[in-house]
Amino acid sequence: MRQQARGIKQGRSVSFPWDAVIGVSLVMVGCAGSDRPDANTASSSSPDPSVKTMILTSTAFTSEGLIPAKFTCDGENISPALEWNSPPAGTKSLALIMEDPDAPGQTFIHWVLYDLPPDTRQLPEKVVSQPFLKQGGMQGKSSFGKYGYGGPCPPSGTHRYIFKLYALDQAMDLPPGTTQTDLVNAMQNHTLAEASLTGKYTRRQ
Repeated sequence: MRQQARGIKQGRSVSFPWDAVIGVSLVMVGCAGSDRPDANTASSSSPDPSVKTMILTSTAFTSEGLIPAKFTCDGENISPALEWNSPPAGTKSLALIMEDPDAPGQTFIHWVLYDLPPDTRQLPEKVVSQPFLKQGGMQGKSSFGKYGYGGPCPPSGTHRYIFKLYALDQAMDLPPGTTQTDLVNAMQNHTLAEASLTGKYTRRQ
């Protein structure tokens, strides 16, 4: 509904379309409000600058490369050899987690190791699936519900498999069979350095 106000201009009445004026005012208010940060937008957390970066490699596959079937459920299902450089001073133990972030529903955990001696620089191929490691350290339980390594076995498509190495300022002193969740919680505020290596796998048709 158009309302009018009358004024005097050269002896004639002038009408103002107040609904148009109100519309312009609302647009201006909306534009002014767009500069404000969205309260529902979460700010991304920055990496901890105190955590150093290490290098993790494998002779079995390259970073972002395909994992050979030998190390999957389509082959021998044994763990690949892994190597890494020296951790920073003050490292008391090492931990390793292998996970599949592309698994349906939630991240699937394929391998959990912890309390590896700080002077460890590699894991050989085919680490035995038992609670205690001969070179020191322990193995937790994967999402398969078993000790030790469980190879890639994606239900469909190509999945990423991320090996994550952690240098820690203390031993975790966790019992054998600890899950990834409990290990990650125990590592909070104890990580001196970390490294990651990603491989991919697609099942045979």
